[in-house]
Amino acid sequence: MNVWIEAFIVIAAVAIVVQMAILLGMYLQMKGAIDKFTVIADELKGRIDPILLRTNRILEDSEDKIASIMGDGAEITRMARGQAQKIDRVFTDSLERLRVQVIRADQILTGTLEVIEDTGTKVRNTLWGPVHQVSAVLKGIKVGIDVLRGVQARRSEPDGAPQDEELFI
Repeated sequence: MNVWIEAFIVIAAVAIVVQMAILLGMYLQMKGAIDKFTVIADELKGRIDPILLRTNRILEDSEDKIASIMGDGAEITRMARGQAQKIDRVFTDSLERLRVQVIRADQILTGTLEVIEDTGTKVRNTLWGPVHQVSAVLKGIKVGIDVLRGVQARRSEPDGAPQDEELFI
């Protein structure tokens, strides 16, 4: 059993030495990679720093201009809103006035038509009433004369139906 223990100790020692060699190789590779990354980061920092400084200066210089632009935009919006409200008031007032004028014109036209209709009715009653009465009297006289002359027998139809003139009165 002693041989086995010594064999395992030797194998373990060799494994530890191999493991340490691998770890040493990894350390050296990582140190080289870290040195390369440090150089790259320093170069990148050297290139980016001036850009960031210029950008910062531009933003500081533009801050007042941007604030002024924002203020002007707000002022323009306020003025546009005020003008739109004024235009709305003018249109609303104009439409209301137009509506009142249309109502007034409608009332005038309605009144005129009523007066014309009343006048027509009065003219019809005044002029045509007596004309109809005179016409009726004349037709009555004519029928009376015809009856006296005996024309009534000739005017009737053979089937005994009276003519239209006789039915009028």
